[in-house]
Amino acid sequence: MRAVVQRVSEASVTVEGQVTGAIGRGFLVLVCAMAGDTEREAERLARKVAALRVFKDDAGKMNLALPAVGGAVLAVSQFTLAAQGMESGNRPGFSKAAPPELGQKLYEHVCSVLRSEGLRVETGVFGADMKVALVNDGPVTILFDTDTRA
Repeated sequence: MRAVVQRVSEASVTVEGQVTGAIGRGFLVLVCAMAGDTEREAERLARKVAALRVFKDDAGKMNLALPAVGGAVLAVSQFTLAAQGMESGNRPGFSKAAPPELGQKLYEHVCSVLRSEGLRVETGVFGADMKVALVNDGPVTILFDTDTRA
């Protein structure tokens, strides 16, 4: 699985004019299931996000995780993180993304595991055309890929 985690002071996602999820301080997490991924990768990704220490402590050092700062997660499905083929052209391919049914199942599993870690999780709508708004704090942006070969 792949994810882009952005530390935000606020973020929201809107679908067809309706806000489906909004948070204050926390993480905007763009989540992509890759072909061949399983619940094991989803759990690994979720636990890495929950434990990510990128919030400043009293000394100004990035040393605190979401629970320590009362942060939340806005999780948004993003199959375009599976893009490939840009080395030789200008139009990306997405054949390495998980099929939609598996992608949705794994995205929802990531959200479930994050909730089981005690985090408040807001979401977008899987497969929808979403408008995502955020204020990137820092900016701090972290890439995750559970494929250790990547």
